[in-house]
Amino acid sequence: MIPARYAATRFPYKLMQLLGNKTVIRHTYENTVATQLFDAVYVVTDNEIIFNEIKEHGGNAIMSIKEHESGTDRIAEAVQNMEADIILNVQGDEPFVQKNTLQNLLLAFEDAKVEVASLMKKIEDPSLLANPNYVKVVCNKNNDALLFSRSSIPYMRDKKIQFNFYEHIGVYAFRKNSLLRFTKWPLAPLEQIEKLEQLRYLYQGVPIRMVETTALSVKIDVPADLIMAEEFLKTYKGV
Repeated sequence: MIPARYAATRFPYKLMQLLGNKTVIRHTYENTVATQLFDAVYVVTDNEIIFNEIKEHGGNAIMSIKEHESGTDRIAEAVQNMEADIILNVQGDEPFVQKNTLQNLLLAFEDAKVEVASLMKKIEDPSLLANPNYVKVVCNKNNDALLFSRSSIPYMRDKKIQFNFYEHIGVYAFRKNSLLRFTKWPLAPLEQIEKLEQLRYLYQGVPIRMVETTALSVKIDVPADLIMAEEFLKTYKGV
């Protein structure tokens, strides 16, 4: 499921921006389908422009019935009457999908205790630590997330200690029941402060298993990211 909101706050209409010769949302949809990992792939949107963009190019799209606070709420509405075991949420602004990465995320569910899983990547550029558009995550020994934040976490009081910082990559997978439970909980205070929907799970005591990836990608949050994505597209070899 690919939640696709039209009027994004930081970069309105970003999913309909051209990246090469296709829109951002078409790249995301077609690259997800090309992995051949899923029984079905849908774009779930609040807007007829995005809906028509996918349908007119032979894809599957669903219009949201209600207004939603988050992409997770949006896909939960779409899947509630579908037969599904695992639902994977690929963000619409993550066009450079990698098959191996998504496959490793799905493998996390071989552990029966895992209800929700997501991706993280080691931060190599220290300048990103202070950038609120790059969400950071810290984990326990089992790679379950302890906290997500737009701030730099943890605070390096002792700078002599070697520590790897991780960026959260906004790709999630859920067992269906865990996804539907999410929609019944009120917004969590931390979620509202940080504007990070995944904090609702942690607030309710549901662990999120983090899977490390080393795959290179570009997420499109702001207009400058689109320029970086154009450069990345020249070397992107597909799934």
